[in-house]
Amino acid sequence: MRIYRILNPDKMKIVTIHTEKTQNIFEELNRNFGGIVTYDLGEYALEVDNNFGKGSIIGASFNDTISYVQFDMTFLTDVRMDILNVKSSPVYFAYCSKGSLSHSFGFTDEEQKFKTFQTAIVTSEENEDNILFFEKDKKTKFTLIIVGTRVEEQNIMHSLNQKVKETFFESNAVKNFFYIGSYNVKIAEKIEQLNAITQTGIVRNLLKEGILRIILAMEIQQHTDDLNALGKETNCLTLKEMEEIKELSEAIKANPEEAFTIKSLSKKAGLSPNKLQEGFKMIHNRTVNDYITHMRVLKAEILIRTSDLNISEIVYCIGFTSRSYFSKIFKEKFNCSPKEYKFNLNPLAITA
Repeated sequence: MRIYRILNPDKMKIVTIHTEKTQNIFEELNRNFGGIVTYDLGEYALEVDNNFGKGSIIGASFNDTISYVQFDMTFLTDVRMDILNVKSSPVYFAYCSKGSLSHSFGFTDEEQKFKTFQTAIVTSEENEDNILFFEKDKKTKFTLIIVGTRVEEQNIMHSLNQKVKETFFESNAVKNFFYIGSYNVKIAEKIEQLNAITQTGIVRNLLKEGILRIILAMEIQQHTDDLNALGKETNCLTLKEMEEIKELSEAIKANPEEAFTIKSLSKKAGLSPNKLQEGFKMIHNRTVNDYITHMRVLKAEILIRTSDLNISEIVYCIGFTSRSYFSKIFKEKFNCSPKEYKFNLNPLAITA
């Protein structure tokens, strides 16, 4: 979507960001928004709760000049964020998990908006700024992965930076490039996994870097899939439909023991059974019933670990009617029976 905005500097908070160092980014954010900045082994976090906004901004840098900044903010005024490319032209991989925001090249270019569950890939000519617009009073969750396009000469041939550059640009000349992807909820779930990391120190750092590289790969793959789909008929779900299915998924995950049926879920979401199945396969790579069963087994495992209920009681609690069927699918997932699992928890690993 392309839109034009008449800027009114008197009613808009203007923030200027230099992208060369994560430390600089957070110093500038802190100077503009206030709040409290904390630092732990390369990871910065800014907590804001004042007249400018409420929420948090976190970020870190990793090897091969990859860094990320993640916003979970409700700004209380319109915000224009000017990202300056002083020494290089990084490639930005952006994903909006909630809300929406707009982008333009420089101050006079037209704006392009991307919405919830959409990914964007952006880079600009040298000395051309990338500008982001955040609307006031709108909760926005936004992840920006930054891949620099300049590295030391001796490392350039095999760097991730160079590979990214080769993927998107036919020549070495980097020009303004803006791509908006189709809706992709799987990336949102991977970002939730990123944010759910509770470990600290070097373990946290390594886990975050690993998940960020997966998200980066997913965004590049989304670009490839969209190019391959050009000119072909697709049955892509609308944003509203994706949001409905995401809400259903969360409801099932929270209470998998409930007597969910395709009919009841379709009615609740206002979707046809075929559309519902299509959405679950797209988002979870499972049918609706497989997803319900999957969530019930995960809850059963938690109850085995944390409660005093016996296996029969757990089977009843999670909505199964057959203990033998439950034992069968539990063994398929955890490589042992529920009874064996109960007495031998430590050596077993849980897989999705």
